[in-house]
Amino acid sequence: MDTITTKDGITIYYKDWGKGQPIVFSHGWPLSADDWDAQMLFFLNHGYRVIAHDRRGHGRSAQVADGHDMDHYADDLAALVEDGESVAEDGGVGGGAGQGQRDE
Repeated sequence: MDTITTKDGITIYYKDWGKGQPIVFSHGWPLSADDWDAQMLFFLNHGYRVIAHDRRGHGRSAQVADGHDMDHYADDLAALVEDGESVAEDGGVGGGAGQGQRDE
């Protein structure tokens, strides 16, 4: 299982498939990264790298009682982008609570 650990010690699960320009998917409440599978498979089959994570307290990420605000969610996503083989090294990315998008 692919995970990162944030600065405040929270384990965040993510899936990272394919190669090419990345598209990052970020879900809203009460979903998980799995809710993006159909969209991720579509873009994967069109040559993109697709990445989705479970927000803290959701899915396979750490089940925590606090930090459920946009500041923490943004910090968690930034930690994912900065971790390991940085998504940012491959190109611009975007995402939203209800949509996936690619920045030009």
